[in-house]
Amino acid sequence: MTPIDRRDFLKASLLAGAAASLASSAPAAAAAVGASPGIIDTNVNLFQWPFRRLKYADTSALVAKLKKHRIIEAWAGSFEALFHKDLSGVNERLASECRERGAGLLKPFGSVNLAWPDWEEEVRRCHEALRMPGLRIYPGYQPFDLGHPGFKRLLALVRERGLLLQIAFGMEDPRVHHPALQLVPVTVAPLLAALKAEPKAKVQLLHFVGRPLGADLRQLTTETSATIEFSRWEGNGAVGKLTGTAPDSTGTPPVPIDRVLFGSHAPFFPVETAILKLIESPFSTAQLTALMQGNARRLLG
Repeated sequence: MTPIDRRDFLKASLLAGAAASLASSAPAAAAAVGASPGIIDTNVNLFQWPFRRLKYADTSALVAKLKKHRIIEAWAGSFEALFHKDLSGVNERLASECRERGAGLLKPFGSVNLAWPDWEEEVRRCHEALRMPGLRIYPGYQPFDLGHPGFKRLLALVRERGLLLQIAFGMEDPRVHHPALQLVPVTVAPLLAALKAEPKAKVQLLHFVGRPLGADLRQLTTETSATIEFSRWEGNGAVGKLTGTAPDSTGTPPVPIDRVLFGSHAPFFPVETAILKLIESPFSTAQLTALMQGNARRLLG
């Protein structure tokens, strides 16, 4: 492997916003910025989080923050999809916001609710009318789980239409849920069965932890084609450990690196947290580029 210099990468990513001012006085720093590939962030959300105000809830502020760290594309869901009943309105607002205030960076991922009777029509509208590349569902927050009888039908529809389905496994640590929320943890077993029945459906798991020492994470990567973004992978060098690139890694890693995508979960999490996940683990240039954008381009393409 050819390791990338972490200091150069840090300058290129975290300090990209200062590139213009550095260019005249520090050409080397500006060159480092130009040499770094851009990042595709596969997990951001727009509008207001229901339980507290977030610093970058305003779309323009979020886009500026993403651009500062060389994020060139972001796949955006809507916080409104968690509890709103009128998902047609939610999806129309999301598409409009991405188009009018996304500065060419945001790609809208609409949502459907399997508990509502018209969800199949909403899939059609998201694809045909709103031209969305994929859908995002929030089992638990939306009143269904992955054992819902409509889930297999949803997988079939996204396969037929060539869409990407993103499944959000929770939005925050359950220990800090609002006391009024009574969310049942989303289990992996029904997902495994459904994905095996629809092996060509494109599926990405968001905010997914799994059990690195258990069977669910390894089963997902060995028995299905699901991909995972790393916003919820916590601990020093977690991405390197789970992909087997850490120096002390032994055996087959739980998650092949070509199945992992960059995800920040912004604005709920700081964008810098996701950037640091790349810096703290030892990756080759090719591996780093795959995590930053290559795997995402292959998945959505």
